[in-house]
Amino acid sequence: MKQLLNLFLARTKEYYRDRGSLSWSFIMPPLIIAAVALAFSREDPTLFKVGYYPAETPPAVLADKGYLQLLPYSDELKARQRIEHHQLDLLLYTDGSNHYLYNPTSVRAQPLRDLIASDTSGANWSAETLAGRKVRYVDWVIPGILAMNLMFSGLFGVGYVIVRYRKNGVLKRLQAAPVSPLTFLSAQLLSRLLIMLMVSVMVYLVSDWFLNFLMLGSYWLLLLIAVLGNICILSLGLIIASRLANEELANGLLNFLTFPMLLLSEVWFSLDGAPHWMSVVAEVLPLTHIVQAARSVMLDGAGINEVGYHLLVLAAMTAVFLLLAAKLFRWRAD
Repeated sequence: MKQLLNLFLARTKEYYRDRGSLSWSFIMPPLIIAAVALAFSREDPTLFKVGYYPAETPPAVLADKGYLQLLPYSDELKARQRIEHHQLDLLLYTDGSNHYLYNPTSVRAQPLRDLIASDTSGANWSAETLAGRKVRYVDWVIPGILAMNLMFSGLFGVGYVIVRYRKNGVLKRLQAAPVSPLTFLSAQLLSRLLIMLMVSVMVYLVSDWFLNFLMLGSYWLLLLIAVLGNICILSLGLIIASRLANEELANGLLNFLTFPMLLLSEVWFSLDGAPHWMSVVAEVLPLTHIVQAARSVMLDGAGINEVGYHLLVLAAMTAVFLLLAAKLFRWRAD
């Protein structure tokens, strides 16, 4: 335990003394959030978004309208949440029931209702309402930006550092000390976890003070998601760092890991309407489960039962990543 504490303190002090990295961790996320808030504060008033369920049956009504974007949904609950959050203007049920869902507080739903009422196909459409608070894009994107910050800091903060230690001979000297690989890796993980949780809390508070974004769920549950997600990402970084001694190769591999997560984990945009294979690939990415769990808590007020699936997936991934990292770890490059 004493060895673990000493290594933990040494790594934490090393990071604290690197004022450039420390300052950037606090400055970058709020700047991104502010830029996103300014860039997307105005919505496109000309384009309507209409979903239909089930996805296998495209609607005949409202088809071939240049000002409409038709989005298929195979998950009814997800589609209804989009209506509730004003992210969809209308949801058509194309299962033969001939009814549609709209948010009565949305001013964009009425023109679409008028179009349906003027339908000459002979179908008799009935309406269902689902009220809900409007979710701004900045409200929607903030969980993704915070998770993205955890991803970059976790992968590069641990993976890149251990590779540098191995290249500079630090690990070779530690091998001669009475320190086990498990103790060393645990100290690195815990140090980075503490730092990133502190940074995330500060970034969240500062951003909320400026933007007053939506938070309907439990802060404790959000913290649990951050802790488990951070450990999972750190464990993934340890796999990359387990044997490499080349910083350029490590940098390339870490970027190779981050790119698909940035693209497919719904950090910046939803995968609604994307090919099905993208959603399948996204399910195996840890960042996807961090973002979806955090977004459910913040925007929908979800409890632990609703996000339990994501927590279990993150826990399973963490166990697998840690086992692989421990098995592959070498003190020396050879």
